[in-house]
Amino acid sequence: MRLSAHSYLALLLLLFSTALAAQPKSYTVTAPDGVRLAVQEAGNPQGTPIIFIHGLLGSHLNWERQFSDPQLQRFRLIAFDLRGHGLSDKPTQESAYRDGKRWAEDLAAVIAASHAHKPLLVGWSLGGAVITNYLAARGDIDIRGAVYVDGVVELTPTQIPAHSSVYRDMIAADLKTHLDGERAFLRLCFHQQPDSVTFERLLANAALAAWPMQRAVPSMSIALEQGLGQARVPLLFIYGAQDALVRPQPALARARQVNPGIQSRLYSNSGHAPFIEEPARFNRELATFAASL
Repeated sequence: MRLSAHSYLALLLLLFSTALAAQPKSYTVTAPDGVRLAVQEAGNPQGTPIIFIHGLLGSHLNWERQFSDPQLQRFRLIAFDLRGHGLSDKPTQESAYRDGKRWAEDLAAVIAASHAHKPLLVGWSLGGAVITNYLAARGDIDIRGAVYVDGVVELTPTQIPAHSSVYRDMIAADLKTHLDGERAFLRLCFHQQPDSVTFERLLANAALAAWPMQRAVPSMSIALEQGLGQARVPLLFIYGAQDALVRPQPALARARQVNPGIQSRLYSNSGHAPFIEEPARFNRELATFAASL
């Protein structure tokens, strides 16, 4: 069968766009206070941008099951390592982490430097607090929506279970105690524990996180009323029903108190990380939500 010139050109464009989508790229963005942030991209460079923001002790590696999913390849997938994490800079002063505005300006710098037009923001755990602080600092004019994945709404005892011994060990000066604390924290992230290879990689990932950051994050400021409360773009909150690190119902109730318009989903078989524990459902619902915007 011979192809017409139009069909041949369309086929070439499809092959070219597929080749582009298969070539991930990495680069560095500098925040206003000089912190360098490591950014990774994949997917279709011409697609709707989705910016993924990981949680405490994570990095862009947390999103591997999203970056490798064929149904998400039509989107422009962007992830960056938060300050104090992964391949990004790790300031030694705790003051570099306590002010939520610094994390907000990091996200704003990534949006600007990547030229991501009206991105959808996806924030896991601590990443949800980063989105809220971004909304407080910059408003929602430059984004098309946000997805909070077991997101931290507020750092209060009603929403955050204590796990005092785990958090104490995570900031211990003794290396063995510190690493055992990080392992315990990582186990608490999952109701369905990942395979050993994935868990070991995530544990090594956690070990890269800066100790001053871990000491400072519990007192990080979150401008809830000014951020989430003032947002008018579509907002989707996803929680694992078995979450051991954020209590879903109190967190959702508080989020709805400041913004009654949010949508929500509950994943009955997931803990704190439904995008890893139930990736097929998560990726399908993320693709549907992104396309609806």
